[in-house]
Amino acid sequence: MDDGAGLRYHPDSYSAYGPRQMNAPLIDPTAERRTRQRFVAKRQGEVCFWALVDGQRLALNDLSLEGFSLPASSVLGTGLVFDFVLNRDGVPDEISGSAEVVNQIAASEDEPAKAGCRFVRLEDASSARLHDWLVAHVLVNATVRITEKDATAIVSGPSLI
Repeated sequence: MDDGAGLRYHPDSYSAYGPRQMNAPLIDPTAERRTRQRFVAKRQGEVCFWALVDGQRLALNDLSLEGFSLPASSVLGTGLVFDFVLNRDGVPDEISGSAEVVNQIAASEDEPAKAGCRFVRLEDASSARLHDWLVAHVLVNATVRITEKDATAIVSGPSLI
């Protein structure tokens, strides 16, 4: 559903009063739950995955084969479908597609507000590239010795939490 400003919202997130705002309850409270493992988007304490959204470079909080989370903003309301480009520090390739904001998590004393996003569409080779990025990320960040086969199983397997 279009809000007239060119922003698209999932029909379930649109009410008679307009698009749902941050922290509005979800129709399905488990909608943001990913079935695949999420990976913190940091390497050696520094952000290593970024999203370009509406011309703004945003640090990702986490990334999985199903989606990502990033800092919440008034522009990224629940149900919004938006285009993005993901980048990885030190790697020239990118992943592009569109995602839907499926959850907003309010800020706490220790954490800023977050928007949880699910991939709606990934461009051509982006799915395979994302898988490769995550396997490399797991290998580099593992605190114990693991093989590429182990890393692949972790990335492709179910969420461990």
